[in-house]
Amino acid sequence: MAPFDEAHRAIDAHDPDALQAVLTAHPEVLGQTGGTNANDLLGMATATCDERTVAMLLEAGASPTQANVHGWAALHQAGYADAAHLVPMLLDAGADPGLSARGDGGTPFIVAAFWGRRAVMELLPALPHNLRAGASAGDLAVLGSPEAGAHRAYYRPHSGFPEWAPSDDPQQVLDEALAWAARNDRAAVLAPLVKAGARLGADVYRGTALIWAAATGAAAAVGELLALGAEVDGRGGFGGETHGRDVTPLHIAAEAGNEEIVDLLLEAGADSTLRDGQHGGAADGWAEHGGHPQLAERIRATRL
Repeated sequence: MAPFDEAHRAIDAHDPDALQAVLTAHPEVLGQTGGTNANDLLGMATATCDERTVAMLLEAGASPTQANVHGWAALHQAGYADAAHLVPMLLDAGADPGLSARGDGGTPFIVAAFWGRRAVMELLPALPHNLRAGASAGDLAVLGSPEAGAHRAYYRPHSGFPEWAPSDDPQQVLDEALAWAARNDRAAVLAPLVKAGARLGADVYRGTALIWAAATGAAAAVGELLALGAEVDGRGGFGGETHGRDVTPLHIAAEAGNEEIVDLLLEAGADSTLRDGQHGGAADGWAEHGGHPQLAERIRATRL
């Protein structure tokens, strides 16, 4: 087996001793890459969220700014993996929080914000300076300015999501900002965005504001969106091509096991019998699929 592959196997096995043996015998593996996306060992270790192997690679001289074919470096991976404990380590080693991946504006902060990884976001600067990032951080300073729609070429974390092209349409910029604020539980900025013209039911890319808030467990945002008039059973897309079509917020909350959100939606009148447009499943089926059988039973019990 090639030394790089040995190191990769040690990382996946969470085996620092085996990794150290490879690094000692073959230090050249630090700069090598592998796999479809040409990831380096530091990126692979970050994906496992194991601070031991990440620290070992950094101490051995791995570059925290080395990126794969999509511009994706270890700090992006920390955001994707919700690995807040690795962020200070990578920043101290020289990781660049302004580095873009998968399109202009795809910074580590934005990668984390896409999924509502709030613990990671708190450790990173809200870059780039546009309304998407600002709304994710609860800051509307650029609202209405030329910067609002800038640096938005990034739109998906990986190719499992469908292709799309962000535009500079001011309406799209506003609608998108509402969804990004919602998924990051920035309830205080939702009403100002709606007042500025953001549409509660807009599905700019793979999910309405309420669907995204349901997905990430953003309870304050769910409550605020409902108070503002968001349709509790409003449908949208979600995730990859084969994941969600014509889903409701309840489907997505149930799949994620977000019990508090499920309760909020049901109390607001969500219809648990509605079926999605791709798999034909109701909310209890989505809970079962997500590995939450007790929640599925609770949802079914509300129909009795």
